[in-house]
Amino acid sequence: SHGASPGEALDSGFLRKCKETDLPIAALILDLKQRGLLEETLIVWGGEFGRTPMWENRLGIQNSPGRDHQGDAFTMWMAGGGIKKGAVHGATDEIGYSGIEGRVSVHDIQATILHLLGFHHEEFTYDFQGRPFRLTDVAGNIINEILA
Repeated sequence: SHGASPGEALDSGFLRKCKETDLPIAALILDLKQRGLLEETLIVWGGEFGRTPMWENRLGIQNSPGRDHQGDAFTMWMAGGGIKKGAVHGATDEIGYSGIEGRVSVHDIQATILHLLGFHHEEFTYDFQGRPFRLTDVAGNIINEILA
């Protein structure tokens, strides 16, 4: 949905990409559920950033409308493996530009995933030049509201 080429344009490429991913992901979840494996398999679907809610045409020269990177609001979902069914966490403003409720950081997401995999994320702390560091940073917290 970036709009860098006609295949990436919002009015065509985005719909195609949705069709290419929706059915396989639904089939994966259904297959895992039918085999009794969904509750022991954690599925994480997301990326490192979202997209701005408005169409963009930088300098009026872009033939394919798209949306720019947006780190302040993005969608991610998880299923199975200890996640509460149907849970929704967080909300954006009315146009989807900024998170306004239930904001979490990438470090919180990492802490939650590690917890669901059976790790204590705080144990991955090490000192470097007098400062404590860890994968989930020292501010990462488990998002308990989405846990089953």
